[in-house]
Amino acid sequence: MSLFRTDLWVAAFVRRHNDLGHICVVSRRGDPVAGQIFLLVDHLNGTVSLFTPAPSAVRREEHGADRVFDCRFDHVEPPKARERIEREVDFDPDVWVIELEMRSGDLGITRV
Repeated sequence: MSLFRTDLWVAAFVRRHNDLGHICVVSRRGDPVAGQIFLLVDHLNGTVSLFTPAPSAVRREEHGADRVFDCRFDHVEPPKARERIEREVDFDPDVWVIELEMRSGDLGITRV
């Protein structure tokens, strides 16, 4: 199973959440074809969660999804998550960052 282009996946994700009334923006654009995606969720209570690509050992086919995410940080202070994103950008300049404001509910992603 091949991946959707990153730019198409991101556009669909952002559109879906904006249509649901959430505020969802791309705060950093990376490689349009194969960039990794980091998802920063602001819970609107002073905490954020950070979802990163699942380890490569996780097989996408087992989850029936194009992309599989891992919750790296759950309800932490924003500087902790942003520092992790900055480290990743230094390592991989092709990374995408999506920011979403959402108190709770289904993110619409497959998680491990």
